[in-house]
Amino acid sequence: MTERPKKQVILAAYFPGVNNTTVWTDPRSKSQIEFDSFVHLAQTAERGKLDFFFLAEGLRLREQRGQIHDLDVVGRPDTLTVLAAIASVTTHLGVAGTLNATFREPYELARQLATLDHLSDGRAAWNVVTSSDAFTGENFRRGGYLAHADRYRRAAEFVATARELWDAWSDDEVIADPERGQFVRSDSPGWFEHRGSQFDIAGNFNVPRSPQGHPVVLQAGDSNDGREFAASSADIIFSRHSELSAAQAFYTDVKNRLAKYGRSRDELKVLPGVSFVLGVTAADATERAHVIRRQQVSPQTAILLLEQLWNRDLSGYDADGPLPDIDPDPSAASIINGRAPMFPDPLKTAAEWRAVAEAKGLSIRELIIERTGRQTFIGTPAHVAQAIDDFVQTDGSDGFVLAPHLTPTGLDEFVDQVVPLLQERGVLRTEYTTSTLRGHLGLPPATRWRELSRASA
Repeated sequence: MTERPKKQVILAAYFPGVNNTTVWTDPRSKSQIEFDSFVHLAQTAERGKLDFFFLAEGLRLREQRGQIHDLDVVGRPDTLTVLAAIASVTTHLGVAGTLNATFREPYELARQLATLDHLSDGRAAWNVVTSSDAFTGENFRRGGYLAHADRYRRAAEFVATARELWDAWSDDEVIADPERGQFVRSDSPGWFEHRGSQFDIAGNFNVPRSPQGHPVVLQAGDSNDGREFAASSADIIFSRHSELSAAQAFYTDVKNRLAKYGRSRDELKVLPGVSFVLGVTAADATERAHVIRRQQVSPQTAILLLEQLWNRDLSGYDADGPLPDIDPDPSAASIINGRAPMFPDPLKTAAEWRAVAEAKGLSIRELIIERTGRQTFIGTPAHVAQAIDDFVQTDGSDGFVLAPHLTPTGLDEFVDQVVPLLQERGVLRTEYTTSTLRGHLGLPPATRWRELSRASA
């Protein structure tokens, strides 16, 4: 039997801003909004020959108990503006951003992304997210209009419409001429017409075909609808599964969905979000991980996180004391606005947490640390490199989105200590050999989407 060639490990760097994984109180933590912070993380990622830089989006500051959430007080800058700036200080690194399909229009966003793809010479990517959150929607003209059940329906048509717009200019309509620059062959470039249940638009798309044809499309969704959406419409799907057996099950499931859409298993990449803690020895790494988790979950943060499950004001409780003797109140209005519910069955989850806390004698803070921990790879650089390689080779994923606990320097030690070991294993490039993000990821040319569209017509 012929042995399967080793898979190349895809790696992305996540700029987290201030959230539950960021140790923002550490003296080494810098600004979450100044350009120098974005530059440092992006250039470190490019130095490590990573695939892309990833930036999340927040369209409204979260509120809890009617006040701005403590972790949102630094604000959230505009994603596309930051990515365009990052593209100017990097040369190979992909630039990916979360951009909401619920509160935007296809023409507007397709035009912005095609422009970013031109400015970056083919390195743009779009993480498609949806929202049925009326609280966030209040910032927009049609806030709150979209029913929860309709959000994937709109998103699927949104992506399909964006692809039609990007295809409005065919590859042979833009001619490169050394003396005249670029000129157009067709008499009517960019003409489009889309008639659908969500969008009814026609006109002229005014951005010529970009270097990738289509920016890379990413999607995060663990539900059946989310997985189906990714199988039909995305190039990358994010996964929340960092435990190997669950990750392998997710990987197999989403890859098996591709055939019905005429796609091969290599046309959708699976990337879990993970964290890492390195140490000189295994014991040193474990101790560092313990310290970091206590920094990530301060007493105040522990109470805020517990409130999101209990859906009650728990500010009077001691984070170092026991769980509340009252149960969650799932019938009340949500205590937090601007964030999707994390617990589909609060009473069941609370009962499970009580059992763990009683069995182990855990306080509120200790329980939150244990139940919400996301430290995935802990150990020496050699151990972490092997664990990453093994995870990918056994089809737990195609790679990872790395979430450092420090902004912006948290990726430095990974690039300095783990990247060389992955390169020695032959699973991570030592130099960029392609110019576009599609090339880095081993994705087919964007013309493949045109073929699929015609086949399904």
